[in-house]
Amino acid sequence: MKRLSVAAAAALLTLPTLCAFAQEHQHPQGAPPGEFGTVHFATSCSPKVAPQFDRAVALLHSFEFGASIRAFNEVLATDSTCAMADWGIALSRWSNPMAAGNRSVAQLQQGKQSVDAATRLAPRATERERGYINAVSQLYDDFEHRDQRTRIVAYERAMNELVMRQPADTEAMIFYAIALTASAPPTDKTYANQLKAGSILEALWPKQPGHPGIAHYIIHTYDYPALADKARAAAQRYASIAPSAAHALHMPSHTFTRVGMWEESVNTNNRSIKVALSTGSIAEALHASDYAMYAYLQMGKESDAKAILDGLPALAARFDPNAVTGAAPGSAGVFALAAIPARWVLERNAWAEAAALEPKASAYPYTEAMTYFARALGASHTGDLAKANASVDSLASIQQRLSAKGEPYWAEQVAIQHLEARAWLALAKKQEADALALMHEAAAREDATEKSAVTPGPLAPARELLGDMLIALNRRADASAEYRATLQKEPNRRHALQGVGGHEGS
Repeated sequence: MKRLSVAAAAALLTLPTLCAFAQEHQHPQGAPPGEFGTVHFATSCSPKVAPQFDRAVALLHSFEFGASIRAFNEVLATDSTCAMADWGIALSRWSNPMAAGNRSVAQLQQGKQSVDAATRLAPRATERERGYINAVSQLYDDFEHRDQRTRIVAYERAMNELVMRQPADTEAMIFYAIALTASAPPTDKTYANQLKAGSILEALWPKQPGHPGIAHYIIHTYDYPALADKARAAAQRYASIAPSAAHALHMPSHTFTRVGMWEESVNTNNRSIKVALSTGSIAEALHASDYAMYAYLQMGKESDAKAILDGLPALAARFDPNAVTGAAPGSAGVFALAAIPARWVLERNAWAEAAALEPKASAYPYTEAMTYFARALGASHTGDLAKANASVDSLASIQQRLSAKGEPYWAEQVAIQHLEARAWLALAKKQEADALALMHEAAAREDATEKSAVTPGPLAPARELLGDMLIALNRRADASAEYRATLQKEPNRRHALQGVGGHEGS
């Protein structure tokens, strides 16, 4: 394990070399060679395309969207009447179903074109196949006027109807399970959708142990503090089921992060980065880098974390946020480019460095908010109240923009950051009662929601920040309680462990 970690860290130190290698070893045509698990998806298309179609669906199940689109197009090149190939392209165009942000108009238009192509061919398809096409059409139906949440729920319901009509179709069950998880409200602490999805997937897994979607979706389904232990077996096996998929190598780290297994997270993410670079999936490499950065910082391995930070310019130079490659959408790459520098300063309490961070405008305002949040905390701690106040105002503006754009999830996340930034500014102004009231509200609101799959965790958990504030006010017993509460959701977090004397965690 130690040798693997060192080798992976060395690879990160040579990112420019890896990028050059990746440019020479991409697979621009068709599905990349390698192992992606075992899938069989029966269709009425020409028998000649059956192996190609199965491979395309296997790629889709591991969220290798660029490769799956190319593979489905190869099916159409052989059988132009295969409606299900257009279904597969439409679902691939939707990209990662766990991505919380709204899809771009261009992305929705492309997906709708594939839905329309599948619909035109639907009279040649079976009733079962028409059920799949009808379901995917819900994701794009009247997207100009229907909000994304409504369309996602409509897709989940359509997949449920398909399962009811086709009870022997295990592929329908698997796609229905991830639809249940993707449509689960982040405020539902009963985890009803996730538990239902998990029961479906766990029943299927013994019968199809090499199926990439089952293991993958179990990890996503249980990617919550209260459920994470249920995903351990899937996390330990998914990478071996589809070792050629960068996302299959990364996904186990979702569970490893939730249960505080930092060494395992680092090792699997560094393997993912290598594969992602070799296939030109830069967003995926950035996403895995963010998870690896988080894990390194929890282990106190600052030199390894710094290597990731120093490698960002090489990745950013090749990054196209509009490219469709792996599981991580462009927004995830933009997120990582903002999150990694913010994590580097906040986890180290490097307040002057935090105050000096420069926000970068993007199509995803919530990524800019992370930088303003770090700046606000840094400026408050260093006494630059003017900069702290300006950063607080910027967070308020971003929250309003996200609300106006119909992005309720990210609007709430930024609202929490805004409360936290206001709290520390109030403390810097000696307004202690206001500061504590604001931090308590931020903690309560963070408890009421869930983290997005795009991030290993908050830049700074609200209850951990509340603990820090209580320490600053010399209320150590109260602070210890908040650090323990943090560890309930974020096991083995280094700062929270230090806050309670290193006696809590795993």
